[in-house]
Amino acid sequence: MKIVLLGPPGAGKGTQAKSISNRYSIPHISTGDIFRKNISENTPLGIEAKKYINDGQLVPDDVTINMVKDRLQQEDCKNGYLLDGFPRTVHQAEALQLFLQDRGESLDTSLCIDVPKEFILERMTGRRVCPSCGASYHVKFNPPIVASKCDVCGSDIIQRKDDADETVRERLDVYERQTQPLIDFYSSKDLLSVVDGTKAINEVFESICRILGSDK
Repeated sequence: MKIVLLGPPGAGKGTQAKSISNRYSIPHISTGDIFRKNISENTPLGIEAKKYINDGQLVPDDVTINMVKDRLQQEDCKNGYLLDGFPRTVHQAEALQLFLQDRGESLDTSLCIDVPKEFILERMTGRRVCPSCGASYHVKFNPPIVASKCDVCGSDIIQRKDDADETVRERLDVYERQTQPLIDFYSSKDLLSVVDGTKAINEVFESICRILGSDK
């Protein structure tokens, strides 16, 4: 089972990725993890990537692609994998397709968890956290007993900068600009599966399993 996972920030990709990985016994591979591992182990690709990161530049596509190719050839990927955060561009998607073709393999599907922007804004901007004990709340879906106070330790709860309205809107705009071409690409290849991410977590996972099939 070879899957590319797409979805906007706040769509619940992390939760679903973990469930998919467990259900189908495939590794959940994120580009962030690949970068950190290569950099920490001082691999040639990690050293090259670190130079760009230290200079405040984006790591070139070719370096990222080569890191992913290296990861996909490891033993735990022999029965498939779930790619999260790659590809980010059509160029990367084409490189992945060529890599698979050269190995006589193919992608099973590109799974897109679809959640409307306004739904995500409500979900993310309403989140609150206790800076003292780490307890999490939501002003609408999981409010504290006493407004703005942590139920656990009584500290004032706060909104993280990442959850501020302006920040969330910018992240969603960037996602749309980057991802729509990818959605179009996989749709044109008949490799796009769309799931309604506004439903309950278990319902979203059930929808995903219906798409992927029940066999491991």
